[in-house]
Amino acid sequence: FLCYEGAEKIWEKVSGHHPEETSAAEAATDPVEAEKRMVAGAIRTDLILSAEIMVISLNEVADEPFLSRAVILAVVGVGITALVYGVVAVIVKVDDVGLGLTQRASATAQRLGHAMVAAMPRLLTVIGVVGTAAMLWVGGHILLVGVDELGWPALYDAVHHLEEQVHDALGAVGATAAWLVNTAASAALGLLVGAVVVALAHLRPRRGSAANS
Repeated sequence: FLCYEGAEKIWEKVSGHHPEETSAAEAATDPVEAEKRMVAGAIRTDLILSAEIMVISLNEVADEPFLSRAVILAVVGVGITALVYGVVAVIVKVDDVGLGLTQRASATAQRLGHAMVAAMPRLLTVIGVVGTAAMLWVGGHILLVGVDELGWPALYDAVHHLEEQVHDALGAVGATAAWLVNTAASAALGLLVGAVVVALAHLRPRRGSAANS
């Protein structure tokens, strides 16, 4: 799902095709509806990401006693909820806080409020780019490790071998460069798999339309 979401966002950016534009235009006249749409999309993606983090956490403590696993997963779950959904809540309300500051008597508060409101579009753009890259990276890394554990180690071994070469060749910055290699490889795999899923998802409606006609 993360690979699909990341590839879909890139496809929409490159093609200029945004299926949600109509509903977004309708919601533009209703700030409450626009906020609901933004929150719903963020929660959907974060829910899938949270579930995958929980699965990864469970795999890391699989050898622990049952009680220890339960406590660790509970702590991770609470931490994810507080961090992820807390950040979403803050982002959603930043413009409301800024608007409230613009109505204060203080000139300093008004300037800060106007700056917060003006910064929101750029902030959301940055978050969108970083979020897309993160989805491809995390999704691709899960697949990279997963295929190795399923008994197909060729791809994982190739990336690991390249990491070692970069690490040995670059000395002091080798560890950072090796991590970047793994990250880039994971993101590339995520984009490739996501692109296939996006292509299939766009192909199926066309087949359905052709069959109906």
